[in-house]
Amino acid sequence: MSAIDQTAGGSVGSPGLLDRERIVAKAGFNRWLVPPAALAIHLCIGMAYGFSVFWLPLSRSIGIEQSVACADLNLVTALFTTSCDWRVSDLGWIYTLFFVLLGCSAAIWGGWLERAGPRKAGVVSALCWCGGMVIAAIGIMTHQLWLMWLGAGVIGGIGLGLGYISPVSTLIKWFPDRRGMATGMAIMGFGGGAMIGAPLANLLMNYFKTPESVGVWQTLLVMAAGYFVFMMCGAFGYRIPPANWRPEGWSPPATSKAMITTRHVHLRDAHKTKQFWLIWAVLCLNVSAGIGVIGMASPMLQEIFAGRLIGFPDVSFTQLDASQKTAVAAIAAGFTGLLSLFNIGGRFFWASLSDRLGRKATYFTFFALGIALYAFAPTAAHIGSQALFVAIFCVILSMYGGGFATIPAYLADIFGTQFVGAIHGRLLTAWATAGIVGPVVVNYIREFQINAGVPRDQVYDRTMYILAGMLALGLIANLFVRPLADKWFMSDAEVAALQAKTKVADAGAGGSFGIGHGGLDAKAALAWAAVGIPILWGVWVTIKQAIILFQ
Repeated sequence: MSAIDQTAGGSVGSPGLLDRERIVAKAGFNRWLVPPAALAIHLCIGMAYGFSVFWLPLSRSIGIEQSVACADLNLVTALFTTSCDWRVSDLGWIYTLFFVLLGCSAAIWGGWLERAGPRKAGVVSALCWCGGMVIAAIGIMTHQLWLMWLGAGVIGGIGLGLGYISPVSTLIKWFPDRRGMATGMAIMGFGGGAMIGAPLANLLMNYFKTPESVGVWQTLLVMAAGYFVFMMCGAFGYRIPPANWRPEGWSPPATSKAMITTRHVHLRDAHKTKQFWLIWAVLCLNVSAGIGVIGMASPMLQEIFAGRLIGFPDVSFTQLDASQKTAVAAIAAGFTGLLSLFNIGGRFFWASLSDRLGRKATYFTFFALGIALYAFAPTAAHIGSQALFVAIFCVILSMYGGGFATIPAYLADIFGTQFVGAIHGRLLTAWATAGIVGPVVVNYIREFQINAGVPRDQVYDRTMYILAGMLALGLIANLFVRPLADKWFMSDAEVAALQAKTKVADAGAGGSFGIGHGGLDAKAALAWAAVGIPILWGVWVTIKQAIILFQ
């Protein structure tokens, strides 16, 4: 057995505690227990979005009150220095490593996940993500940046990839009647992880802060312990349905609905189809546009509206004094928080709506509406309509999040459900690409415009038009997505052989797997409360920050 397989603690002859065969659900299991299990994992790994909350405190981890700067410090020497404080740019590489490793690990180990099952993948994800945070804490204690990169960035990034895709295939199989809604619920958690984790981290850092420590390594250890418990509960909450199971009273879509297949494509063949690469381009272009805005949301609002945010409409950003810039920054933080709410809500809203509209039509909406909104954003800025500008980007960010949540169901419609988790893992290389393309486009064009003497309130105009052009390319790619030819699908015999291990004697192809029609019984209500209460707390904190925007 492989090293990963040995973590199951089972033998070759009988399934181990973590093995796929061990978690095939028996009759009576409520399928509504699975989304909270997925959320438990996604809410924890979603803290990757919020890691920037540590950068400023860590930039003075030696000096405590003021950074200890070294004139000869570069990226290589920063990795090993014990006498100089790290620069924010050095720490920011951890964020890049997160999403590069997320895409790579999901692509590399997606096939293993389909064979091993979501429970084993969830456990390995917990070990990597939380173990990486512990190693990062040791890196802070010893002031070794390379340990932080290795722990949080590389090992933690692998945990991100496995945790992100662990529930996708399972949820789609449990909710064939509502594929978009099911994946939207889980992937909403990844967007919401920072909404909970960032304010929690701030509370913990303030608690652990002393004259000798900024409190970050202690915070990481406490969060790693809490996340590990939460993620393990999620991993052990996973169950997979028996082969060919379907909800009571539900029948698969008629084969005449060409964009939803009832057959399955093998993982080895998916990337050979033009449909895979068209959908890869669809995701990459949608994410590139949105992620560039996320990274520059705060400075964008400050530079465009400047004094107008605090009642001085004729004062530009460069004319603001220090106290005014502080006030403007607080308002921009509320804008960022509001965008995060729409990012999260859009994941559930758009993915659920795609069950009615269809995935291709939903992406058409993303691109067509997005092009119009990006193109109109400079006009909203020039007429000084702060409310209109904010509304435009709230809708844009809802579609950015919705794109992530809708893509697994899109893949299941085109390639079938047998290998959808692994195919999704390979497609996430589009995210890794977009994580580089989007910020580079926004940041470098902004820098070029500023160096050329363009006023701060106009430096984003050209960027908005370029992002609209990227969405136009995505619109074209989406239009070319067609159903697959018969030659790509597996034979019935090949599918039956793959599904043989998930068949159980006491569960047939139908059945509700729960009380009545699989509704919210007491156990499911408790599971939803366990993930729902932290989400509500995070929403409340974010809303309080966003209120500043309208005061």
